[in-house]
Amino acid sequence: MKILLTGASGFLGKSMLSSWSSQHEVITLGRDESNLIQIDLSREKPSLPTLDMVVHAAGKAHIVPKTDQEKQEFYEVNLQGTRHLLEAITELPRLFVFISTVAVYGLEEGNLISEEAPLNGTSPYAESKIQAEQYLIRWGQKMGVPVVILRLPLIVGPNPPGNLGAMIHAVRKGFYFRLGSGEARKSMVLAKDVADFIPSLLGHEGIFNLCDGAHPSLAELDQKIADHYGKKVRSISEKPLSYLAKIGDFLPFFPLNSYRLGKLANTLTFDDQKARKELGWNPRYTLDNLFE
Repeated sequence: MKILLTGASGFLGKSMLSSWSSQHEVITLGRDESNLIQIDLSREKPSLPTLDMVVHAAGKAHIVPKTDQEKQEFYEVNLQGTRHLLEAITELPRLFVFISTVAVYGLEEGNLISEEAPLNGTSPYAESKIQAEQYLIRWGQKMGVPVVILRLPLIVGPNPPGNLGAMIHAVRKGFYFRLGSGEARKSMVLAKDVADFIPSLLGHEGIFNLCDGAHPSLAELDQKIADHYGKKVRSISEKPLSYLAKIGDFLPFFPLNSYRLGKLANTLTFDDQKARKELGWNPRYTLDNLFE
């Protein structure tokens, strides 16, 4: 197939490019010079060739905005960028795949949340993704193009960004502390599994959660990381950590802040049964392939 990939320089995008390059013609689109189509989608509309599949993985994430400008950037990149991409499509592809996020549900805790849950996300990240999803669905219906939206939880792989990357860094440096017993469970998915799976989506449409189905506890996760680096995991109660987190609210380089602490404290898992039944999704256990 001829596949257009946005966000190829991102964490998940790199896995997609690596997975597809030997079997498909992949045209990358992004802001830096490594892309075949170099353009800032938040500002411009590209000129596109005829394509079999479009995979829109570009997006803004992994920061807590502190200014109105930083908040606005989520909408410029995640929503306006999607609009510009869709408006640039003149020869309709056989499938459009949009990489979204479980943040659209707006939940800090819950168990086995399905795709039918209401979209209550209120952060600029979640709202911009919700609006992009809705715009894309309307476009797909109007143009007659099948659309697949993949809502992903914590994405796992080598050198990950975000909360997992911060956890790995803290464990390696010896200043990671487990929150209590670490019983909170989280849904996770391997970047490589998602990448390998996407070309098989041709002929399908709909909205799907993807995760490994095991939902490991944070204790299982941090112990796996600690064993890999030959470190020990120390535990601390939530109250002292809440004081430390306030430091991170003001110092961006600090490995813990109130937002990340909240992520660590509660179980939050998602149901991927729809993808398993309708798409044949059969992922590997994340923790067994954490450092692949």
